[in-house]
Amino acid sequence: MFVAALAVGTLVVAGLATSAYAQRDPAYAAARAGGQIGEQPDGYLGIVGAATPDLRGLVNNINIQRKAAYTKQAASGATVEQMAFVAGCNLILKTVAGEKYKAPDGTWKTRGAAAPERDPRCV
Repeated sequence: MFVAALAVGTLVVAGLATSAYAQRDPAYAAARAGGQIGEQPDGYLGIVGAATPDLRGLVNNINIQRKAAYTKQAASGATVEQMAFVAGCNLILKTVAGEKYKAPDGTWKTRGAAAPERDPRCV
């Protein structure tokens, strides 16, 4: 119930922050499409494989924006970690075929046509 109640607000905030950033920075879209970065269950982007300084900077910048959004949403009674987890569940679900995401077992997967593997606590 708690996770479901938070899902909509968190997805909107995290999705807007990431979408807006992606529209301004073609490097983000290229890294995502190229499988260099992916969504993680903790609500933050991760680097898949070798990290260049530019890629590390890109991911850090987006993750700072996400944490700010989660912190703002957490003011409504949840913890930052709870908000981030719910966002992670939803952001992994929003991946499209060919994009990377981290599965519950900690391995990086490439999204196919089927729904991605997510933590069983995701609703």
